[in-house]
Amino acid sequence: MIQKMILVAVSVVFFLACKPDDKVPGEKGGKPQVFTVNYPLAYFANRIGGEWITVHFPEINGDPAFWKPEAKDVRAFQGANLILLNGAAYAKWTTETSLPESKTVNTSASFRDRFIEVDEIVPHQHGKDIDHSHAGTAFTTWLDLKQAEQQATAIRDALIKLLPNSERAINNNFTALQMDLQALDTELREITDKIGNASLVGSHPIYQYFARCYDLQIRSVSWEPDKMPDANGWAALAAIRKEHPSKIMLWEGEPYKAIARKLREQGVASVVLNPCGNRPEEGDWLSVMRGNVSRLSMAAPEK
Repeated sequence: MIQKMILVAVSVVFFLACKPDDKVPGEKGGKPQVFTVNYPLAYFANRIGGEWITVHFPEINGDPAFWKPEAKDVRAFQGANLILLNGAAYAKWTTETSLPESKTVNTSASFRDRFIEVDEIVPHQHGKDIDHSHAGTAFTTWLDLKQAEQQATAIRDALIKLLPNSERAINNNFTALQMDLQALDTELREITDKIGNASLVGSHPIYQYFARCYDLQIRSVSWEPDKMPDANGWAALAAIRKEHPSKIMLWEGEPYKAIARKLREQGVASVVLNPCGNRPEEGDWLSVMRGNVSRLSMAAPEK
């Protein structure tokens, strides 16, 4: 009798051990959990993965590129089914902590030989961010819409690997996103063709890939839209404009009215070209990009 009971118990354990799992570890509601380090990647992943995945992008007060996660945030990333990195030295915390390599995808790996190195070393802050500079590798890769498309392609490939049974739907969703990215790229090329070799100034050194892709001449200062530049800041702009006479300044966000007014007095128009690295208060990444295109179009000279 005892031997029979032992045999039954062993059989039950064996059956449970061999039974296939209904869920992948880390999933909620049966959906793979996808974590991203910035909002553009979260937007792309949502568009491509649709209802088959759950996308997580942390609530960050400041620039996600310089975010310092707490231990609980790191643990959440470590428990993901897929982690999407921007690459190009974006979110340096990801190189200082242990993330599961098998679940991590560097979305800019395909064009790493095209990264731009910068030497801007002036320390500054974005809101509540810690002091930092933009020296090193330029990281707003997605402002080159061709590179954004490559990043979306890397996400598509990773999701197909994760969800092979949903390949057709994932590909269809990717194609729709791809068409949106290509339409934006076409519009930008038409607008920047009108701008041509005209000099532009960036309020922040974040437009390197945008300038290269669309053949623009952009020099940058390190100003914040919500802080009036001091005398040194205005002197830096004057020095740039002496050899680079710009009539347009590109901004990450709407500058204070007093700043915009003082620029107008100097013959410089303010144009918001928001990289949308963080989740916008209204709309989504695509609507923000379309807004950028519209504002730049209105500022471009007529040929």
